[in-house]
Amino acid sequence: MSAASELHITLAGTPRAVAATTTAGQALEADGRTVIAALVNGEPRDLARELSDGDVVEPIAIDSEEGRAILRHSTAHVLAQAVQELFPEAKLGIGPPVENGFYYDFDVAEPFTPADLKSIEKKMQQIIKQGQRFDRRAVSDDDARAELATEPYKLELIGLKGGAAEAAEGASAEVGAGELTIYDNVHPRTGELCWKDLCRGPHIPTTKVIPAFKLMRTAAAYWRGKETNPQLQRVYGTAWETKDRLKEYLAFLEEAEKRDHRKLGSELDLFSIPDEIGSGLAVFHPRGGIIRRVMEDYSRKRHEESGYEFVYSPHATKSALFEKSGHLDWYAEGMYPPCSSTAVRTTT
Repeated sequence: MSAASELHITLAGTPRAVAATTTAGQALEADGRTVIAALVNGEPRDLARELSDGDVVEPIAIDSEEGRAILRHSTAHVLAQAVQELFPEAKLGIGPPVENGFYYDFDVAEPFTPADLKSIEKKMQQIIKQGQRFDRRAVSDDDARAELATEPYKLELIGLKGGAAEAAEGASAEVGAGELTIYDNVHPRTGELCWKDLCRGPHIPTTKVIPAFKLMRTAAAYWRGKETNPQLQRVYGTAWETKDRLKEYLAFLEEAEKRDHRKLGSELDLFSIPDEIGSGLAVFHPRGGIIRRVMEDYSRKRHEESGYEFVYSPHATKSALFEKSGHLDWYAEGMYPPCSSTAVRTTT
């Protein structure tokens, strides 16, 4: 290769010279199944992205933390495509990866039913079997708005590029401070555009790379996490690098459910969590009260044996203290208003 037609890169710690149009996948000799993306200069990228001179390239394996996040984000795209094929009126929210899984939000007329989830899973399996390519392309803001004119939530995200997008729940997976990109799902044989979504990426090479997934549940979620915004339907799912890892995770959840303290507390008549008081706020019954007292006495005894002394502070104080800590400004809308001396009524 001539100097003009080659790039000098660092590949997994080793200097290499490669052709000018070499992609990350070609440089890594990635099979697209075990190595599904590349870390280029510390930034995750698709295997199909071409390299530049001086790039430092590392593989991202599907069973790594970064690899699972990419796998789950790609599975979220397949979920959204399946939903829009089955429910054409559905409008797209966001679909980021989360710990142990992913979700996607939809604006639909009616909440999804368990039967709907089964239909969506079946459609997702069909999309996965086709092996649709994830093709990335950069677009201008105006072009993105034109292409996504029927997606009101995507249009809002386009206007949130930069810091506002990073602050919005899940929005950073789709828009950031740089250029906008759209990922096309393309049929491998016909080249037909099957679906598209606004997304930063990266993604796995094709849908066929998704080894194992399952849709878990649905929930209501406010758009961008604000209760003043429209309420959307959120579909949660999980995806793993092998079917065995999926089975292990589902078995773990099943065992955890058996040991759920809320379930055991009710069954053993230890405590209840009345809706009138609030989620997670327990009212201890006599049996639970005994257990709590014994645990508190044990904790106090161990602290005293270790040389600790107990002090107590009031639950109520002057508002200036909470202003100084930042709590009053941050939680003002969800708290009782601070009481002034003229507003307090006392009785004897």
